[in-house]
Amino acid sequence: MGVSGGVWAAGSDAPEKKEIRVGFIPLTDCSSVVMAAVQKFDEKYGIKIIPSKEASWASVRDKLVSGELDAAHVLYGLVYGVHLGIGGPKKDMAVLMSLNNNGQAITLASKLKEQGVTDGAGLRKLISAKPGEYTFAQTFPTGTHAMWLYYWLAAHDINPMKDVKVITVPPPQMVANMRVGNMDGFCVGEPWNNRAIMDKIGFTAVTTQDIWTDHPEKVLGTTADWVAKHPNAARALTAAILEAGRWIDASLPNRRTTAETVAQKSYVNTDMDVILERMLGRYSNGLGKSWDDPNYMKFYNDGAVNFPYLTDGMWFLTQHRRWGLLDKDVDYLAVAKQVNRIDIYKQAATAAGVPLPKSDMRSSKLIDGTVWDGRDPAKYARSFKVKA
Repeated sequence: MGVSGGVWAAGSDAPEKKEIRVGFIPLTDCSSVVMAAVQKFDEKYGIKIIPSKEASWASVRDKLVSGELDAAHVLYGLVYGVHLGIGGPKKDMAVLMSLNNNGQAITLASKLKEQGVTDGAGLRKLISAKPGEYTFAQTFPTGTHAMWLYYWLAAHDINPMKDVKVITVPPPQMVANMRVGNMDGFCVGEPWNNRAIMDKIGFTAVTTQDIWTDHPEKVLGTTADWVAKHPNAARALTAAILEAGRWIDASLPNRRTTAETVAQKSYVNTDMDVILERMLGRYSNGLGKSWDDPNYMKFYNDGAVNFPYLTDGMWFLTQHRRWGLLDKDVDYLAVAKQVNRIDIYKQAATAAGVPLPKSDMRSSKLIDGTVWDGRDPAKYARSFKVKA
């Protein structure tokens, strides 16, 4: 039973497609997609989720656009980039829900520690004192990790477009590239930051939740065409993954089971302990500091994680504008309303018994003290001292 203004007529809410192929990249935050299939939350909604492991975000983008994938665990900014035709082909896209908040990090290479760098201020000091080529990696040009990296560098008066070199590297290849000296730092999702610490090749300079607490991260993305053809399947898919996120966040034993599952070769393919520590909020930075982080990766948080807030999508557009990926202002709110399918989400949340927020917008304070509330996105995009 679900609600869409009224109640669906009997039989008309059946999913148009029973088997749904959902792409994912080997990262801890693919967990709710994987567990929706493994724990059979999908069956409850009359579908079968087929998780499809992908090699890179570019591959995810191409397979979504071609229809080879029905939907994907995907970078928020990638979906918006495709919708506007930046960073690849232009195609109308859809965000069905947010999959997680928090839980990424910026890792710096151990060689920087030997030069006195432990944080952003130390990095700024080194770059000023010893100019040269400093290379940093992100995972996709319009994606979340590029934006967290750029934001953090700029907050320390380092211009990512001028003061350093930035390259794109798929998440599972980050650690290997740092090991052979290809980069001074990277921004990526877990477990690859913790893997760098365990392999003694890097340390955590900052977590992304310290850049923006409860920030949007991965989303369940698809094309607008797919939603138009399969509205019931889109709702069923969203509801199943909502239930999986709620299950993961419900208890520590469920988180442990999740870590054991996604560590397997068919998913993330790493040691379970590398995933579990930070999934439980137990952080160590590789510099001798350990702490329990209350803002660890969340998959549900009473539904607050999952609502596709218009302001979240708009924020990525403001950063695309800031860094010259967009050459002019767009109608930020109109684009977010096109992409973020709040209508489908509300139906799915109602079907799964997930509470809804009072507003489609939210306000957040970031690491540099600026407040983002979506009220004047063009002004916000222009307001930064460090920009392209």
